[in-house]
Amino acid sequence: MLDDAHLLERLKSDTYKEQAFKELITTYKERLYWHIRNIVKSHDDTDDVLQNTFIKIFKNIHNFKGDSKLYSWMYRIATNESITFINKKAKQLQITNEEVKQLAINNLTSDVYFEGDAIQLKLQNAIATLPEKQQLVFSMKYFQDIKYKDMSEILDTSEGALKASYHIAVKKIEAYLTTH
Repeated sequence: MLDDAHLLERLKSDTYKEQAFKELITTYKERLYWHIRNIVKSHDDTDDVLQNTFIKIFKNIHNFKGDSKLYSWMYRIATNESITFINKKAKQLQITNEEVKQLAINNLTSDVYFEGDAIQLKLQNAIATLPEKQQLVFSMKYFQDIKYKDMSEILDTSEGALKASYHIAVKKIEAYLTTH
């Protein structure tokens, strides 16, 4: 992994910004893709949100103060872009955010990029029943194995609250999976 301090220095310089940004994309593209994909579900929507995320990162890199890790800052942008995308889609379709997520899950079987089976679909349906914050915490911990400390920076929530959210999410998912 590149040294974030050195990469950041180059990102903020006029001379090396574009080259450094390409390195940033190469380094973080896959991790951000899967983070976004866990939220919006669809490959095509994920690509759109990922592109918007990198545009926002490029335009706002000079505002990054270094109070958190660079990837935590980028994950926060990706999370917010994902939520904004879902909100916009819900408004366009005149349905709730939960209905947008359910629609995306229902369309997973026709998504050529979805490699899951019936169990994976059942898990996605269980996750969709959770409140938004619990969905984020569960997905970040279960699918990406993000540490609570890093999650705390990304979601701007205490580690204790995140652990509680994850624990509650797991219990709800277990209950869903045993009754459905």
